[in-house]
Amino acid sequence: MAPGAVKVLQEKIFRSGDDSPRSETQGRDPGLTIHIPGKPPTPTKSDHPRKSSRSTREAVPSDVSAPAKSYRQQLSQLLGSAFRGTEKYRLEQDEKRERHWKRWGPYLSDRQWATVREDYSHDGNAWSHFPHEHARSRAYRWGEDGIGGISDNHQRLCFSLALWNEKDPILKERLFGVTGHQGNHGEDVKELYYYLDSAPTHSYMKFLYKYPQRRYPYEELVNENVHRDRNVAEYEILDSDAFDDDRYWDVYMEYAKEADDPNSICVRITAYNRGAEPSTLHIIPHLWFRNTWSWPKDKPPMPSLFKSSTVGGLQYIRAKHPSMEKYYLYCLPSPPPVDKVGNFAGNEDVGIQPELLFTENDTNFERLYGGQNPTPYVKDAFHDHIIPSHRGTIHEKCSTSGGKEDFVSAAMVNPDHRGTKSAAHYVFRDVPGGGGCAVVRMRLTPLSPPKLPNLEDEGLFDDIIDERREETNEFYDSFLLGHINDDFRQIMRQAFGGMLWTKQYYHFVQKDWIEGDPAQPPPPPGRKHIRNMDWKHMYIDDILSMPDKWEYPFFAAWDTAFHCIPLAVVDPLFAKKQLDLLTREWYMKPDGQIPAYEWNFSDVNPPVHAWATFRVFKIERKLTGKEDLAFLERVFQKLLLNFTWWVNRKDSGGNNVFEGGFLGLDNIGVFNRSEPLPTGGRLRQADGTAWMAFYCLNMLNMALELAKHNPVYEDIASKFFEHFIFIADAMTYKSGDDTFSLWNEEDGMYYDAIQFGPGDSMQLPVRSLVGLIPLYATLVLEPTVINRFPGFKKRMEWFLDNRPAVSARNMANMKVPGKGERRLLALASRERLIRILEKMLDEEEFFGPYGIRSLSKLHKERPWGMDVHGQRYEVGYWPGDSHSGMFGGNSNWRGPIWLAVNFLLIESLQRFYQYYGDDLQVECPTGSGVFMNLVEVAEEIQHRIIHIFGRDIEGKRATNGGNPKLDGDPYFRDYLWFYEFFHADTGKGLGASHQTGWSGLVAYHILQSGLTCRLPKTPRTPRSLVHHYFDETIDSLSEYGDDTHSLYSAVSAMDLNSLGDISPEAL
Repeated sequence: MAPGAVKVLQEKIFRSGDDSPRSETQGRDPGLTIHIPGKPPTPTKSDHPRKSSRSTREAVPSDVSAPAKSYRQQLSQLLGSAFRGTEKYRLEQDEKRERHWKRWGPYLSDRQWATVREDYSHDGNAWSHFPHEHARSRAYRWGEDGIGGISDNHQRLCFSLALWNEKDPILKERLFGVTGHQGNHGEDVKELYYYLDSAPTHSYMKFLYKYPQRRYPYEELVNENVHRDRNVAEYEILDSDAFDDDRYWDVYMEYAKEADDPNSICVRITAYNRGAEPSTLHIIPHLWFRNTWSWPKDKPPMPSLFKSSTVGGLQYIRAKHPSMEKYYLYCLPSPPPVDKVGNFAGNEDVGIQPELLFTENDTNFERLYGGQNPTPYVKDAFHDHIIPSHRGTIHEKCSTSGGKEDFVSAAMVNPDHRGTKSAAHYVFRDVPGGGGCAVVRMRLTPLSPPKLPNLEDEGLFDDIIDERREETNEFYDSFLLGHINDDFRQIMRQAFGGMLWTKQYYHFVQKDWIEGDPAQPPPPPGRKHIRNMDWKHMYIDDILSMPDKWEYPFFAAWDTAFHCIPLAVVDPLFAKKQLDLLTREWYMKPDGQIPAYEWNFSDVNPPVHAWATFRVFKIERKLTGKEDLAFLERVFQKLLLNFTWWVNRKDSGGNNVFEGGFLGLDNIGVFNRSEPLPTGGRLRQADGTAWMAFYCLNMLNMALELAKHNPVYEDIASKFFEHFIFIADAMTYKSGDDTFSLWNEEDGMYYDAIQFGPGDSMQLPVRSLVGLIPLYATLVLEPTVINRFPGFKKRMEWFLDNRPAVSARNMANMKVPGKGERRLLALASRERLIRILEKMLDEEEFFGPYGIRSLSKLHKERPWGMDVHGQRYEVGYWPGDSHSGMFGGNSNWRGPIWLAVNFLLIESLQRFYQYYGDDLQVECPTGSGVFMNLVEVAEEIQHRIIHIFGRDIEGKRATNGGNPKLDGDPYFRDYLWFYEFFHADTGKGLGASHQTGWSGLVAYHILQSGLTCRLPKTPRTPRSLVHHYFDETIDSLSEYGDDTHSLYSAVSAMDLNSLGDISPEAL
């Protein structure tokens, strides 16, 4: 590049601006926009004529004689009144398979090492078999990981970030954390990174990684956590000196696809020096192929990467794979770094050219095991090449009479510039402190150089990124017509962005995993009996929604169900695909069991799949008017198998009392509910039985919907109606000649019970979610629906008339009509509902300042337990992290707030309101003298959950746990982590820090009630105003209304935002 052109490009790239986060009053997305600092550009003629920044594959024509229009403007002009937004247009293209917009996305795991899939040990100890220390040198078998990375949807070709600060002993290629054995509360990532933004098609994505300039404290983090017990907090990286004096880098990664080409991706990496002094940063983006060649006996055709350059000297990496089209990674030269006001550091006429490096994505057997490498170029070669101290003695024997360093360097990376793993090594020397900035631009595309005449025009490159970001703004703004404050808007945006970022390519073939690979040593003989040996049919090769791509880089069945609720708002097709996949024959066992999670596919998660399926169906119908009956029917048919599996396997006595096991609630019980009781006897689970009642009602719900189009389902609906009645009746069960109940009349709560034998049973009086979950089993039927299906109506009335004792006991009386002549199916009668709510809304029991606690605070002073064979088993109130090692000790259900179970409680209250209306008022909080109807109570819980994340009047967020840097630092305060669960009293985030999966439900709460949500720690809105709000937004319809008030018609009746009211009664 000519020196004059370098200066011109610098002035275009470093546009004027300030990299400081804006205040809330300055824009709609504070903290989400990257401002590249620099001096104002001077009028200069560019060496490259300014042309349209659109791809040569552009589908929308433009008038070359007119001023250049953005792609959005062109699309709007072309589609006219049918135009609903650029991103929505891409979603339609993707669904119709006109463009494969989701071929490329954030599908790399955040952690592939120490996963069950990579574990080939004799004892099933995944944490020790493949530790972090091996990850840089050892090829993965089942997937790849990286920092802020992307891949294609079959993870053949991968791209991610790597960095070096000239202090660390290794390159920062992947995220570090302590393992399940090292952490005092189980595994935990020890990095600072944020998923900031993503469009549903990943046409735009943004990621932030904070990289220390000091040596990364790997050993300190392990040692401190290993020596802490479970009664103290975890040792985090902010507790070390790694970020003292702000000596760190803010490294932003942005991805933007071409306007009409889903395979062409612009990548911009922007690094800010937050320290006061100049510092050097190596930015080393990687491009590599997943290793698929080391496992089969006959080596398949090899993919390859090799170096090339354009006629003008621009370097690029060419990628060839047997099952992909050719790709090119163009590595644009970077301008020198600038200080905060735009002055160049160093010679402004000399651009920074990357060094292109190549090796093989193969294991370094010599380094790890003292063996012989099949190739001289191995996976960790870039560490050896860039960091002299990393080489150790492994290469010393390679020295000859020539210069040792030269030979060693040449031996580490392939001098022929080819391989299966590559990198572009940019070095930015002495980047000024106080906000100095360095920028790297790259383009990954199947387009060859002749098809990209403006390849080196970084101004046009930036235009592409800016346009994709604005289109993403347009997409999210379309859900909000009312005013939601900027902070709530940002929380919602990052929650959705995080959920879209936590997609992952998940590959697992049980047969190959159990038996081992032909080209590798056979696994230990006993390994096949450790876990998952019964799942022989399993073959997974899909993009799945993960709970947390570092701490839980595997799907979990009930997590997935909750993920799909907010995902259905932004991408219904993806949400439906997730629910459909788990019921397909290569996931679900032939007997109907749905896999739980990879540590034990045979474990049992709560049966929420039917609920999520119908909710996603209704959300899509509300937002788009589309009824995907094929999806609903397909999943319903498979769930019939799953329901039968539950009845046959988890109701051992055949009396409709279910023993599901831990049911996702880990340590909530006195005993480990997944193991035989130390007392002997059988555990009768109130929550297990309630979950099945909930399952029944959702299957009934779906059957009635399908019966509108196929009368066969009317009989199936009757079947689930009767089954629900029998399950409800089983909350009082027979033990010999005696009758026992899971309901405690004196306490007004449901409890688990141990049945020792005929006539010998005892309740376990622990006030926990176990006693609240029966509220989930609630359904309201409209009179129009009952009258629409005469067969169902006749069978229901016969049952009520001829089985009065069964139908009236332990549940709401179906014969009593409620508001609007509706009928209520629920486990809890009015009297029991009121008594449960007295405890649930008591701030000294379940009702915390940030939602419903998982265990009553009553057990803080009154723990409950029993002595068995000389050992004490006890449940006490632990509002924060777990004090026990049960289920790994990394989650806690003995007090903290969990958003998923709160979500179902909120929906249940909304459904109860449909039936009772304003006739049922409860004191909220208990003892406050303030009475609310149940939908007002539901909204109050929603607001308390939003308060976990929102800034209070002092600018603090409860989730930050009082950390002054997270709350007050301008480069931290706008960013959030979405933790797994939250401290019951303070709201501090706990557990997995990037579990946007179900904690992303807060975005749904903001959409539903953010308009009326007060700031945290401010007085509650007067009741009269809240009541007025509900009068306007709560639809009078329940789950089923008449045709004149269809779900689709509700779209035109929305008065506050484009989602309107998305609670169950409106849907």
